[in-house]
Amino acid sequence: MNEPHVIQILIYIAGAAALLIWAVRLVRTGVERGFAAPMRTWLRHSAKNRLLAAGTGMGAAVLLQSSTAVAILVSNFVSKGGLAAATGLAILLGADVGSAVVTQLLMVRQPLLIPLLLVIGVTVFLRGEGSNTRQIGRIMIGLALIFVSLDMIRGATEPMISNPGTQAVMAYLGRDLLTAFVIGAVFAWGVHSSVAAVLLFVTLAGQSILPVSAAAAMVLGANLGGGFIAFVLTYSAPLASRKMIMANLILRGSGAALTVFVIAVLPDLLTQLGGTPARQAINLHLAFNVALAFVALPFVGPITSVLSYFMAEKSGPNSALDVASALDPALLDRPQRAIDCAARELLTMGQKIEQMLIAVEPLYDQWDAATASMIVDQDKAIKQTHLDIKLYLARLGQKGMDEHLSRRSIELASISSSLDSASDAITRIMLDHAKHLDMQKLQFSPQGREEIRDFTDRVQSNVQLALNVMMNQNPAEARELVAAKEKVRKVEQKLQRSHIGRLREGLVESIETSNIHQETLRALKQINTAFSTVGHPILLKSGDLLKSRLA
Repeated sequence: MNEPHVIQILIYIAGAAALLIWAVRLVRTGVERGFAAPMRTWLRHSAKNRLLAAGTGMGAAVLLQSSTAVAILVSNFVSKGGLAAATGLAILLGADVGSAVVTQLLMVRQPLLIPLLLVIGVTVFLRGEGSNTRQIGRIMIGLALIFVSLDMIRGATEPMISNPGTQAVMAYLGRDLLTAFVIGAVFAWGVHSSVAAVLLFVTLAGQSILPVSAAAAMVLGANLGGGFIAFVLTYSAPLASRKMIMANLILRGSGAALTVFVIAVLPDLLTQLGGTPARQAINLHLAFNVALAFVALPFVGPITSVLSYFMAEKSGPNSALDVASALDPALLDRPQRAIDCAARELLTMGQKIEQMLIAVEPLYDQWDAATASMIVDQDKAIKQTHLDIKLYLARLGQKGMDEHLSRRSIELASISSSLDSASDAITRIMLDHAKHLDMQKLQFSPQGREEIRDFTDRVQSNVQLALNVMMNQNPAEARELVAAKEKVRKVEQKLQRSHIGRLREGLVESIETSNIHQETLRALKQINTAFSTVGHPILLKSGDLLKSRLA
């Protein structure tokens, strides 16, 4: 095999691997955009016991094609006090099993599956009326492209089977399982997807490129890399969620390393897992995660408790957001750059409000003076930022701008006012009501409290979507954001009727907390409305704004 041919093959493999990584993310994006809110509710409601929690985590990972995505969702719940760290760890153990199940399903090869998924997926995506319908099309397209990428990898690697250089390198990895393990972990971390990594390694084993022992070690390394992804992404999260993520990382990493050692000592064990190298490697992946969940589930409580002794809370809940202002006066003579600075400052403002919303909800259950003080301080900072943005844009207007930039300046000022009103709703309404509940020793009815949690989750999902729209200016996401405003309005009306029903039944808790319950729901709707304005300028340009407002 000459050198150009080798380079060509490597380019084909790299392209196929890139398509695989992108396709996996395409599926995950479709699920997150279309079904994030109900999935958040499902995760929290289903976590009644450890076994059910694990099953819920498995199902969520199958839908999201990622245990990391589940870890991020669960981390948010744990940080807010909606889930105990032990329950969160149970969900993560189940999610690891779900991620392994996904790889099993994606290795199935049916000749008609790819064209059917593409035809149906593209049709649904292009002709679907609602956002959720379009996301189903996106998911189907992503699944089809996963299968396409795997076939590309198989085709590209066939010439490498008989290449002496390839055989020598792969034979070395088959002997040095530690190196193979590290490569697997680094690759999974690098592509931010253990599913994509495992599929690649298993496919190479199926093509007889990788020895089965090396493929097994790399698959186990991908488990370590997958756990490390979630650890890094939640590094600045509160202690409770971090110790859950750390526990999962330690369990996956130590378990995977031990299994590699066992394989090195007893290589014949792999033959018990299937008749082909690919089947042995992928079955090992599933067996490892099932065994880990089975062994660890009874001890999730003690494990998270032990970690509490070794992990100290980080200083200051909002230290990560204490950044210098983006409003650079030196750029006022460069209008486009100045507008970009104002947009960046608005994003920071939105992130701070998101943190305030996350922090205030647990105070309805247990008052914490330090958290309340942080929220008040953040509100003061928001108001100062709002003033700074208005003055900055006013000074910019004095410099003279074209019509486009002038309109953009007005849009940013309007969004800033809306976000300031969201901060007010959190501090003046929600925080005050949480304090009143504590002072008067009042409690919501169980159903009423659950309704507020669910509604808060829905609004938080939309806040996150709004922040994404602020960053990427994506018209499709902007339409989704503005359309969600109407959904939130209908849900709020439904919850208000449900509350009135409990009042008619004479429930003492509902009567005592009636005003607080209703005003909290209205405050959350106000917050959602404020963040939905982020999408208005984008839809105004496309001509969709009026339609969205009338929907």
